Amino acid sequence: MTRKFALDLVRRPRRNRKSATVRDLVRETELSVKDFVYPVFIMEGSNKEEAIPSMPGMTRKTVDVLLKELEECFSLGIQAIAPFPSIEESKKDHTGSESYNPNGLVPTCVRAVKEKFPEMVVMTDIALDPFNIDGHDGIVSPTGEILNDETVEVLCKMAVCHAAAGADFVCPSDMMDGRIAAIRESLDNAGFTNTSIMAYSAKYASAFYGPFRDALDSAPKAGDKKTYQMDPANRKEAMLEVSLDMEEGADIVMVKPSCYYLDILREVADMSDVPVAAYQVSGEYAMLCAAAENGWLDRDRVVLESLMGIKRSGAKMIWTYFAKEAARLLSKEK
Repeated sequence: MTRKFALDLVRRPRRNRKSATVRDLVRETELSVKDFVYPVFIMEGSNKEEAIPSMPGMTRKTVDVLLKELEECFSLGIQAIAPFPSIEESKKDHTGSESYNPNGLVPTCVRAVKEKFPEMVVMTDIALDPFNIDGHDGIVSPTGEILNDETVEVLCKMAVCHAAAGADFVCPSDMMDGRIAAIRESLDNAGFTNTSIMAYSAKYASAFYGPFRDALDSAPKAGDKKTYQMDPANRKEAMLEVSLDMEEGADIVMVKPSCYYLDILREVADMSDVPVAAYQVSGEYAMLCAAAENGWLDRDRVVLESLMGIKRSGAKMIWTYFAKEAARLLSKEK
C-alpha cells in the first residue's frame, strides 16, 4: 500500500515501545519482590486468626500462625516484615508501659521469627497507640495535650526492648520531636549500635489510616492526631522533618501515606542522602480491593501499577499489604 501521508519526524518515541522485548530493554524502573516490606498484624494467644473486614485478605494472627505464613513469604522472596500488635485492653494504660515489656507480644514475636527465619529482616513499630488506653501515639496529659518529651522517654525504652529481642530496625512512627536522636543514643548506650532506625519522617494526619486502626483497635478515644502528625497541605514541612531525622541519625526515612503523596516522596528522594521508604497504607489497600471486588478495576494490573508508581517516585522500599500478591504476580512476569 502506498503511503499517502507521512510526517517528517526525526524523533519517533513509539519506536521504543514497539514490542514487549524493546519495552523491557528501555524500562527505567524495575519493581522487585526485594523492594517489599510486609506489614502483619499479630495478637496474643495461640492457633488463632481473625479476619479484618475493612482489609480484605488481611488477618490478625497469633505468632505461631504467623510463623506458618512466613514460610510462604520466604518462599516468595519477601525478605522483610513489620509486625503490628493488637493488645488486650487490660494491658493498656495511660503511659503505654506494656510497650517495653520484654515478654510482651512484640518482643516475643521478634524472637520467634528470628529463631526460625534468622535471615528475615524484622522492623518493629515504635509508637504508643497500640498500648495507650487513650489511643494516641504519645502520652496524653489531663488537659488533652500530647506530651512530647515524656513520650520520647518511653519510646527509648521501647526501642531498646525491641533491639534486645533481635529487631533489625526500630521504626518510630509517633512524630514526636527529637525522638530519633534520643532513640539512637539509647540504643548505642545499651550496646545496640548495629540496630537501625527507620524514621516515619513525613507522616501525615491522613484519613487513609482507618482500616489499620480497625485492625488494632487503636483509634484515638478523644481528639485527633493533628498536633503531631503533619498537615496534608504542607510540603516544605516534610523536607524539614526529613532533614531533622537525618541529622539525628535516621538510617532510612519514610513518607506515609504513599499514593496520594507521590510529590512529597519524589522531593524527599531527591534531597535525602539516606534510602527512602514509602508506606502504601491500609486505606489505599482497601480502596483497590473494593474497586477490584466490584469489577471496576483489573486487580492484578492496578496492584502492580500502584507499586510501580511508588517505586518510580523514589522509594527504595515499599511497605505494602499486597506484598505476597505482588510477589506472585512478578514471578509470573519472568
